[in-house]
Amino acid sequence: MNHPATGGENTRLILLISFVATIGGFLFGFDSGVINGTVDGLKTAFNSDTMGTGFNVASILVGCAIGAFFAGRLADRWGRRTVLLISAVLYLVTSWGAGIAGSSLEFVFYRLAGGLAVGAASVMAPAYIAEVAPARYRGRLATVQQIAIISGLFAAFLSNYVLAKFAGSASNILWWDFEAWRWMFWIEILPSAVFLVALLFIPESPRYLVVKGNKTSALSVLTRLYGEAEGTRKLGEIDASLAADHHRPRLSDLISKATGKVRPIVWIGIGLATFQQLVGINVVFYYGAVLWQAVGFSESDALLINVLSGALSIGACIVTVLLIDRIGRKPLLWVGSVGMAISLGVLTWTFASGSMENGQLSLPGSLGTIALVAANVYVVFFNISWGPVMWVMLGEMFPNQIRGSGLAVSGLFQWGSNFAVIMTFPLLLASIGLAATYGLYTIAAVVSVFFVLWFVHETKGKELEQMEG
Repeated sequence: MNHPATGGENTRLILLISFVATIGGFLFGFDSGVINGTVDGLKTAFNSDTMGTGFNVASILVGCAIGAFFAGRLADRWGRRTVLLISAVLYLVTSWGAGIAGSSLEFVFYRLAGGLAVGAASVMAPAYIAEVAPARYRGRLATVQQIAIISGLFAAFLSNYVLAKFAGSASNILWWDFEAWRWMFWIEILPSAVFLVALLFIPESPRYLVVKGNKTSALSVLTRLYGEAEGTRKLGEIDASLAADHHRPRLSDLISKATGKVRPIVWIGIGLATFQQLVGINVVFYYGAVLWQAVGFSESDALLINVLSGALSIGACIVTVLLIDRIGRKPLLWVGSVGMAISLGVLTWTFASGSMENGQLSLPGSLGTIALVAANVYVVFFNISWGPVMWVMLGEMFPNQIRGSGLAVSGLFQWGSNFAVIMTFPLLLASIGLAATYGLYTIAAVVSVFFVLWFVHETKGKELEQMEG
């Protein structure tokens, strides 16, 4: 590894740190997506009703909300890398435990542990990348986190499809008298172990080290990243950004001393985090197989459709990597909102035009094809906009002093909204129907257009020390 002493960025080290951090994103995606193909297996294994199945699926999100909130706070105390190490251990625990669970209660316990890991990784990985990457391509590196998340989802969907196909269904015995759905969870053990080991070889965030008053170590890391001259300059900038109000970060920093009210930047972070979920994206990710079976596709075809959606998502994120540092974050967000509103509107129309046959929605003629195309267009628009850009902005938009606390609160709202959407979907599906449910997500997408236009500020090209609260 090249460690410049006098000048020049150590691009390889920056990329290595970013790559290791994004393994957490891959696991975030895998752990979130693996549940998609196990729903029927869980119903059979634990004899759960609609509400019970909903909580089995959504239980991870309770852990995610807790993990995201405390990760931001603990990262200010123990460091960004330390929190990621804890999340790696928890990934190992959940991937093994969810597969061996003998009851709903035991399964929920292990999924809650997984939620803590996912929540921590979701806010810490993009923040860690933002704190080591140069401003001119920080957005691209942070967007790779979303590619990793979608790659994790894709890997989970593909793994679920292959294992279910091999066994005959997710509920059938696969190997050693264990059902296929258990193996779907155990596959995650390998990348979890890789993440844990890889984290041991990367340094702590220099901005965290400055906040903690460890300037010698911070300078050492900055010199490795940028060279001696640039590292010294950046250390001065970071120190200056904290000089006016340099104390141990705390949640009360989110309240403006001048007005006594929550800082506007915090409300914007909460808005970004909440709208990303209110548009219903995780209904597709978590309940995709159930959704497509509900409109007439077989279990095998439904799982294959999920693989297609995952591949399209990765392609969309690659487009974002190419554009985010050129055209900025805000244009991508509002274009994504418009595209999601239109495609969700089409989905709502197709579901409303269908008919009920034997208690199941049927989409005759071309309606099924239109619904499938609209759903995938929606996934593409989400993944060129709100999917990656929300995480990029949360990782970079807060000033150094409040980054951990801002991420804690925003992450709590993000995962809390996710939990609310996932828990209510089975109930809404059973009560008001698929069309009306998707109509609610359409309304949220329309409102998000105006939220972006009126409240979101561009962060493209700004150093983290230039962020204002």
